[in-house]
Amino acid sequence: MSSTPWLASYGDLPTDITVPDATMYELVAETARRAPRSTALIYFGRRISYRDLLADIDRCAEAFRLHGIGPGDSVMLSMPNVPNAIVMFYALNRIGARAVMTHPLSSPTELQHYLTQTGSRWAVTMDLFYGRFRDILEETSVERLLITRFSDYLSGAKKLGFSVTKGRRIAPVPAGDPRVLNWKDFLKGARPRGDYVRAGDPHDGSVVLFSGGTSALPKGIELSSASFNALAVSMRAITGIRPGNSVLAILPVFHGFGLGLCIHTPLTVGAFAILVPEFSTKVYIDNLVKHSPSFIAGVPTLFQALLAEKKFAKVRFTRLLGAYSGGDSLTSDLKARFDSALAAQGGRVELMEGYGLTECVTACTVSPPHAYRENSIGIPIPGMRVKVADSTGVELPYGAEGELCVTGPTLMNGYLNEPMATADTLRVHEDGRTWLHTGDIATMDADGYLYFKGRTKRIIKVSGVSVYPAQVEQVLEAHPGVQRACVIGTPDEYQMSSVKAFVVPAGAALGDKALQDQLLVHCRKHLMKWAVPRSIEFRSSLPTTLVGKIAYTQLEKEEQDRLDGEAP
Repeated sequence: MSSTPWLASYGDLPTDITVPDATMYELVAETARRAPRSTALIYFGRRISYRDLLADIDRCAEAFRLHGIGPGDSVMLSMPNVPNAIVMFYALNRIGARAVMTHPLSSPTELQHYLTQTGSRWAVTMDLFYGRFRDILEETSVERLLITRFSDYLSGAKKLGFSVTKGRRIAPVPAGDPRVLNWKDFLKGARPRGDYVRAGDPHDGSVVLFSGGTSALPKGIELSSASFNALAVSMRAITGIRPGNSVLAILPVFHGFGLGLCIHTPLTVGAFAILVPEFSTKVYIDNLVKHSPSFIAGVPTLFQALLAEKKFAKVRFTRLLGAYSGGDSLTSDLKARFDSALAAQGGRVELMEGYGLTECVTACTVSPPHAYRENSIGIPIPGMRVKVADSTGVELPYGAEGELCVTGPTLMNGYLNEPMATADTLRVHEDGRTWLHTGDIATMDADGYLYFKGRTKRIIKVSGVSVYPAQVEQVLEAHPGVQRACVIGTPDEYQMSSVKAFVVPAGAALGDKALQDQLLVHCRKHLMKWAVPRSIEFRSSLPTTLVGKIAYTQLEKEEQDRLDGEAP
C-alpha cells in the first residue's frame, strides 16, 4: 500500500514544493518591483497598479508605526473586500503585527469575544458597521477604532455617485469619541520608509482567523506567512495562474479561501484580483460580464444561485481558465449542471471541488482537471500529505472509513490561547510529522482519491459558512424564556443546510408565538445571520442519551423521517 498513491495522477505537477523564506509582504513587494505598472487590484472599475499598491501598503505600515503599533501587536480588521483591507493586511505583516480577520456582520457578542481573545489594540471597520462596535469597546482592550468607507478608494464621478446613492443610507459616525479615527486622518503625516527591515520570522503567527467552535464561541486559528506562502506556491502550480490573469474575488478576505486563494495567490505572481465587497448574484454576474475573469471560486450556494438567474446564461466563459468550489460539499448533480452551463457558454474548463480547513489556511485537496470522480473531494495538493487513520493515527487500508489527517507546510501554528485544543488537533505521529486531525470522516481509494463521509464534530454548513450548534444552543439557553435547546441542520434547497432549533420553554406555552419572536430577535443580536435558526420548534422535553446528554442524533433522525414523509 503506497503512502502517496495520488502522485500517479499529478501529471506535470511537482510532487513537492519549496516555500520561499519570505514574509507575505516580501512576496508581494517582490512582485511590485518586478512588474510595477501591472494591475494588482480592480475596485469598482478603478485599476490599482502594483507600484501604487505597494506605496499604499508602505505608507499604511508607517502610519501604524507612528500610532504605536508594532511587532507582536494585534489589529482586528472587520472588513469586506475593499482595497483598505488588502493594504492594511500587508502593512501589518510588514511591521510584524498580527492581522485578526473577522466577519463585519459578526454580532457584537462575537466581536467582543474576538477582540478579547486576541488582545487586539486596534479595531478597523467601515462606517456601515460602526454600530456593531459602539457599545462593546469599553469591555475590550481596544485603544482605537479606525473607520474606513467604501468610497475611500473611489474617485471622481464614482465617488460622487456613491455618496448620493448608497452612501446616503449609511448613518454618519458620531463625532466626539476620542477613540474613533477616520482613514484620512490615520494616514496624515505618514510617508513610506525606504529602509525596510524584516520585523518578524515568516513562521511567526501573522494572521488570526476564527473557526472551529465546537463549544461556546469559535477559536482563533493562528497562521503564519509561511503557511499562506506555501498555499500560494501550491495553488500557482495547480491553477497555472500567470501574470496578467485575473481572479474574481467575491470570497471574503476574512476567510482562508478568499484571503489565500483569491488575494494572496494572484498577488504573488503578478495577476490581479477584482474586488467585490458585496455579494448578490446580480453583482456577481455583472462582474463576470464586465471583466471575463481568468479564475472564479465560490461555495456551492453561489453556483446554485447563478444557475437560477436567467441573465447568467448570457455570460461567456471563453477566457475562463479555472473554476473552483469549496467551503461545503459539492453535489454531483450541481457540478454536472454547472459544467453543462460552462460548456454551453464557451467554457473549456469544469467546476473543480476542493476540501480544506482554516487550520491549514484553506484547500488541501482538489480534484484533478478532467479526472473527476463522483462524490470525491479530490487528491492532495502539492506539498500536502493526507491519510485516513484510526484513533491512534495509524493509517487504514484503502476503502476503510477513518479520520482524515493532513500534514504539510500550510498547517496552523495552533489555536490561540487554547493549548489543550491545539495538542488534541496537532499530533506528532510515529513518522515524526505533525498531523492535523480534521475531525472529518473519509475514505481513500487505491488511486489516492478521497471521499468525505461525515463529521465527528457538530458543524452545520450554511451557504458555506460554518455554524456551530453548541454556540447557537448557548445563545438560546441564555434567554430567560428557554430551559433547554438543541440545534440541528436541515436540508435547504438554496443554502444546502439551514439551522433548526428545538426548544424547551421555561414555563411558557409550547405554542407561544411571542416567545418565538423574542428568541429570533435575541439570536440576531448575538449571532451572525447564518447561525440564526430558520425555524424553532417548541417541545415539552428533549431526548437524552444514557449519560443525560441531549440526543441530537435522534432529533436529526426524527427530522429526516418527517421530511421523508412529506416528500411526494
